[in-house]
Amino acid sequence: MMSRPLKVTAVSGSYKLPSRTAALVEAITQQLGKQLPIDLHLIELNEISSSLVASYDPKALPLKVQKDIQAIETADLLVVATPVYRASYTGLFKHLFDLVDYEALVNVPVLLAATGGSERHALIIDHELRPLFSFFQALTLPIGVYATEADFENYQVKSEAVTARIALAVERALPLLKHRELINKDRLLAV
Repeated sequence: MMSRPLKVTAVSGSYKLPSRTAALVEAITQQLGKQLPIDLHLIELNEISSSLVASYDPKALPLKVQKDIQAIETADLLVVATPVYRASYTGLFKHLFDLVDYEALVNVPVLLAATGGSERHALIIDHELRPLFSFFQALTLPIGVYATEADFENYQVKSEAVTARIALAVERALPLLKHRELINKDRLLAV
């Protein structure tokens, strides 16, 4: 049992709403919330896109965007999802993480997810997202979630296979998250 809610920051890298990427993030965070208490901070790129490109200096960005970056940097767990754009993540998704302190995510678990038009892009998780978070020395969780247009109906996950993949990704993440909570609790007791 966790002593406090897990600070989860979820990033939906879509430029528009409604969005299959946002729906996938919602399905993942809902499944996570069924397993343990979470304190969710949701970042929707479509809401901050114009503010995000205002500066390359995080301190010069609007306060909301600064708070979003701070939520990424202080999360116990990141859930990140992007639509596939030209066989990679979107430019704004990358720009957001360009503004994150490169040492802030060391050993932070990251659940990777993506949406695309077909199965041809399913390797985005391993070929694009894992290397990005490897740069930050984050702990990318072993099970990622990829979904295609056919896996959604009215911007809700309808595919049993994707729902099962989400459940498996969360299930495999739980031991690491609970172990991290024990380590953090021991650190607090030692202070």
